[in-house]
Amino acid sequence: MKHLKLLSVLLCMAVVFTSCGTWNNTAKGTAIGVGGGAAAGAGIGALAGNTALGAVIGAAVGGTAGALIGKKMDKQKKELEATLPPETTVETINNGEALKVTFDSGILFATNSSTLSDASRSALRKLAVSLNENPDTDIKIVGYTDNTGKVDYNQTLSEKRAKSVYDYMMVDQGVSGRRMEYEGKGVHDPVASNDTPEGRALNRRVEILILANEKMIQDAQQGTLK
Repeated sequence: MKHLKLLSVLLCMAVVFTSCGTWNNTAKGTAIGVGGGAAAGAGIGALAGNTALGAVIGAAVGGTAGALIGKKMDKQKKELEATLPPETTVETINNGEALKVTFDSGILFATNSSTLSDASRSALRKLAVSLNENPDTDIKIVGYTDNTGKVDYNQTLSEKRAKSVYDYMMVDQGVSGRRMEYEGKGVHDPVASNDTPEGRALNRRVEILILANEKMIQDAQQGTLK
């Protein structure tokens, strides 16, 4: 019976998600509350087919609080899209309650290098302005590579690239290190096939996740988040 109930919830959530392609984050944040505790327990990443991302960002808050967080994230997303380079992708994740900023590693780094280019520093300066203007978020920086070369080398390279972004944001741009963390995923969690040059290019990337911190969640739950 429990399995049947969970299946029913998951089916309901699938219907909700497949019908919300044009929703903004406010609407998505409200809709997640429909799934109740079972959906939260399953994790949004698992429902979306990305368990790795779900483990990083956790379950959505949902309900009215989730709607307020989604509204806040909508505003920041528009600001980032207006200021970051066109090659940068800004998308909503966790049912609208978080943002993922993806930098093609060709934008950030030369081949086999973890040194930031001048263009990359310019892009990250613009990102840092937004992060400093929106202090009630946590930041997770994740580096990835394609599968060319040795796994251990790629793992180390992805970690160095993520740390380069972390160091620049903290030391040069004043983003608090207490709200940031970084890690390298190497060849793991590809977003495209490594069998083609185009797919490998997509897998060479740095992702910056912008997540609601405890203060933002508490403000949203109290209805005071602006």
